[in-house]
Amino acid sequence: IHHPGVGSSEPSEHTSNGSYHNALEPLQTKVRQFAQSVGILFPDNYPSIGTLRKDLETLRDYGILDRRMYRWGYYLGTGAMSREELKVAFNALQSQAKYQGDPQIRKIYKTLEKRLRGLELDGNADFSYPVRAYLNRPIIHTDPEEMQAKGNNRHTLFHCLDTLEEAIATGQLVELYRFREPYQNRIGYLKVYPLQLFYHDIAWYLLYEEASTPDLYQPDEIQHLEVERLDRLKDHCRIIQPQGRGKDAQLESLDLAQKLMKMGWGIYLGKPENQQKERKNQVSFEWIIVHFFPPSTHFILEGECRHDNQKVKEKTDKHGNYYIEYRIKLPRRSFPEFCRWVYRHLDNAQFTSPPDLVEKHRQALQLAVNRYNQ
Repeated sequence: IHHPGVGSSEPSEHTSNGSYHNALEPLQTKVRQFAQSVGILFPDNYPSIGTLRKDLETLRDYGILDRRMYRWGYYLGTGAMSREELKVAFNALQSQAKYQGDPQIRKIYKTLEKRLRGLELDGNADFSYPVRAYLNRPIIHTDPEEMQAKGNNRHTLFHCLDTLEEAIATGQLVELYRFREPYQNRIGYLKVYPLQLFYHDIAWYLLYEEASTPDLYQPDEIQHLEVERLDRLKDHCRIIQPQGRGKDAQLESLDLAQKLMKMGWGIYLGKPENQQKERKNQVSFEWIIVHFFPPSTHFILEGECRHDNQKVKEKTDKHGNYYIEYRIKLPRRSFPEFCRWVYRHLDNAQFTSPPDLVEKHRQALQLAVNRYNQ
């Protein structure tokens, strides 16, 4: 239970006397170590290899171990999941390891894949088939080992994931360093409570809450919430408060951040002063109206759950031309992200409200025309 995969070895591994690896020897070592940790002192050389073989056979009789070879290490059952549930979870790990490039998930997946090979040999030929996959790929380097192998080390926060994840789980205050910021050029050290790692569209991001400072501190409020791409943060994660503020405080901030994302469009949470007003319900959300024309109309109609605040209507103009009227109410902080989504439809979309987005879209299209004319 405590050492799943015990007994596994590399195919080329030999023991000191020149014979091939004996999977029961590491199992014997772990049994003795665990017994000692709970205050049980075994005699020398106990349990013997023969005794362990009898024990394993008994576990097979009770269905706790399968009746197959465990060439890649012993483990009991499938843990907290049924075999069908394990298959779904295994597919999810496979997708995140392969396509989203999560370095820690890659290590776990490789280990688990090796342990579970026996299920394939046991007649479950479809166990590891990727029935489900999430194919979005990051546009950045994510795996430190892969970077090192390619001689392309970026020295980003991906090198500090163990420390960062512990800080997230316990609410530790940490010091990070942002060395690249293409929008506002805010470079330097940050003191934050990291809240969550998440994958969005093209990259991995860190959601965090800024620590209180004397000029910003307001005892009845949670501090500014922000999102930053992991590769824009250096491989610097220094723990400032090892004791942490606890799970409840972390969940409170995380819940608030997720509500802001749900009400907006995308992942940008706004500047500090505007975010504080929005959290106090002092920000007026504005209606945006866009007309979509064929063939984009099919894709717009399919997105029934694209946003909670959207209203979609099929219409025909006075000339008999069919279009979709798409209405949505958003805070101003989300306008740029929403516009980028609309611009994907290029000549099949037209803003009709508010006036500044109408003009912004018209200017963008005119600029494109001018470039082609040149």
